[in-house]
Amino acid sequence: MSCGEPHETDCSEVLDHLYEFLDHEMPDSDCTKFETHFEECSPCLEKYGLEQAVKKLVKRCCGHDDVPTDLRAKVMGRIDLIRSGEAIPDHDVTVAPDTAPRTVGGEA
Repeated sequence: MSCGEPHETDCSEVLDHLYEFLDHEMPDSDCTKFETHFEECSPCLEKYGLEQAVKKLVKRCCGHDDVPTDLRAKVMGRIDLIRSGEAIPDHDVTVAPDTAPRTVGGEA
């Protein structure tokens, strides 16, 4: 997505790191670059607003449940794989072998 106008910070960079911005997980200098970009680029501002609304809705509907630490680590590991462009394996590589579910007779 791009508005077709030149910006100091490219639209693709903004959209690739949008969730980091929404979650306040980036340096202040990058936040300032993103805020400037949103002032200049209405398509990115619209995408930001949509993602912010979805995040608020999810928090309102699901924000009262505690997420187990291992589940959070598994989800974040999968997100990192996707962001890096690596193929996601058919088997779950985010679960350590000693914590994989075990069944009687060795069958899953």
